[in-house]
Amino acid sequence: MKEFWKVLRRFVKPYTGYLYGSVFLNMFSAIFNIFSFSLIVPVLQILFKMDTSNYEMLAWNTEGMGFKELLINNFYAYCQQLIGKFGESNTLLIIGLFMIVMTLLKCSCYFGSSAIMIPLRTGVVRDLRTGVYNKLMGLPLGFFSDERKGDIVARMSGDVNEVEYSITSSLDMLIKNPILIAFYFATLIAISWKLTLFTIAVVPLMAWGMGALGRTLKKSSLKAQNRWSDTMSQLDETLGGLRIIKAFNAESKMKENFKGTCDDYRGISGRVATRQASAHPVSEFLGTIMIMIVLWFGGTLILSGSNIIDAPTFIFYMLILYSVLQPIKDLSRASYNIPKGLASMERIDKILLAENNIKDPENPVSIESLNDCIEFKDVCFSYNDEREVLTDINIKVQKGKTIAIVGQSGSGKSTLVDLIPRYYDVKSGSITIDGTDIRQFRTKDLRNLIGNVNQEAILFNDTIFNNIAFGVEGATMEQVIAAAKVANAHDFIMEKEEGYMTNIGDRGGKLSGGQRQRISIARAILANPEILILDEATSALDTESERLVQEALDRLTTSRTTIAIAHRLSTIKNADEILVMNEGRIVERGRHEELLAIGGYYKKLNDMQAL
Repeated sequence: MKEFWKVLRRFVKPYTGYLYGSVFLNMFSAIFNIFSFSLIVPVLQILFKMDTSNYEMLAWNTEGMGFKELLINNFYAYCQQLIGKFGESNTLLIIGLFMIVMTLLKCSCYFGSSAIMIPLRTGVVRDLRTGVYNKLMGLPLGFFSDERKGDIVARMSGDVNEVEYSITSSLDMLIKNPILIAFYFATLIAISWKLTLFTIAVVPLMAWGMGALGRTLKKSSLKAQNRWSDTMSQLDETLGGLRIIKAFNAESKMKENFKGTCDDYRGISGRVATRQASAHPVSEFLGTIMIMIVLWFGGTLILSGSNIIDAPTFIFYMLILYSVLQPIKDLSRASYNIPKGLASMERIDKILLAENNIKDPENPVSIESLNDCIEFKDVCFSYNDEREVLTDINIKVQKGKTIAIVGQSGSGKSTLVDLIPRYYDVKSGSITIDGTDIRQFRTKDLRNLIGNVNQEAILFNDTIFNNIAFGVEGATMEQVIAAAKVANAHDFIMEKEEGYMTNIGDRGGKLSGGQRQRISIARAILANPEILILDEATSALDTESERLVQEALDRLTTSRTTIAIAHRLSTIKNADEILVMNEGRIVERGRHEELLAIGGYYKKLNDMQAL
């Protein structure tokens, strides 16, 4: 329960007003319930003529009598006055109507106490889901290289829903039931403290029996949620790789793998559900044992002529005692549900509490433009402190110049350019802009200077207009059209039935590769960055698409500081400097003609492409 209260302190604070309202309504619900049951005693007394005493109304400050005795005396006196005035049958009817009113008030308070918790439940879940999303937006790319996308989706959906069902719904029980139990036991003590003392001695047995079942639930629930993540991850991989699966006739294999994952999830979740299903029958059985023990003990006292309690009062006592059972059962159900929610919260916290090592400085240096150069000084980098991916990188990129980076796959080209916008931070050395380490700038200000065009055009399931205007506040249609014209995209856009309002589907699936790339170039043009990073922007295109995209890139790179990664050497012949990388090091550098004259690694690459 300690973990449970920690979770509540983190997320329930903005909704404390609803908690107070729930406490208030639950208190009145308990009071009205007790009063409605208390009318049973005089009804029985009247019905069976068990009490033939004459009662008189006494002043509330009568000496020698306690409040309880005065209350009982005056209530009985009032009932006798009603009998004298309306008769026994009509008096029973009046008391019955009064019980109906009390029950109506009790049910209204009961409903209100549950309804007032709904904004809290939905609010906490909303805050939790947006908190996870906002955290994901702030985490560095390195976090996602260690996580599966399907697992993250499972935490955002299944785990958050489990927290709502298991924790926030249990919160209502944890507020309501202790209040009901406290009021009911106070009433039991007021009726007969001796009989209640015997009852309390039996309760721990019931609590121990119910608690024993829930101790292993959290561990099993954690396994079940992990299996659910495996299911979501496999589904995500299947949807992303359908073309390859069908190309290699691997449908049967994927079906078998998915069935195995689902079978594992079914087995574990089945065991968890079995333990949960046992909560009600076990608590019902143990409650019946407690009721029968108390019934035997109290009945023995009455049959032996003891003056501890009379028969009608004992019936009232048993009604209240039976009313205690339901809150105790609800608490036991909460004790089963909460471990499942805590297991899900543990998985969500792997995101919420993940460390973000890309942090803004406390006193950031202002940057609005590139005035001189970008410089890499003795930069080394490795992922997770493993083998170095980059070693002793020294580069100086003057403003307005174009630097091209070539080399075999895995030589560190993309990693190098990812360091400039601080998707990762260097392990040693530094990267400076105009002589200031980029770690001294606010990340947002730094990335405002940089535009990206990647090998795979990353587009969103939205209109062409919104994809081009992405990240540019208040962009007008005229500005978007101008950017599209520079990117050689306007003509094919206007061929679409809805023009710029055409939805391009998931990841731009309704467009060709060249069209997607030109849309991404138009997006970069509209953003008008001072620093442009091109990561193999034309390598996946056919000749005609490459020509159109290259024309757009040539317009885009004019008067901008450009760092271009390229496999096709023909696209970077005119670069101001070409860097040749191999195994994380710069092995050659110079202009195209100079590198060919050296006759080294670059010439080998050039000859292979010419061949």
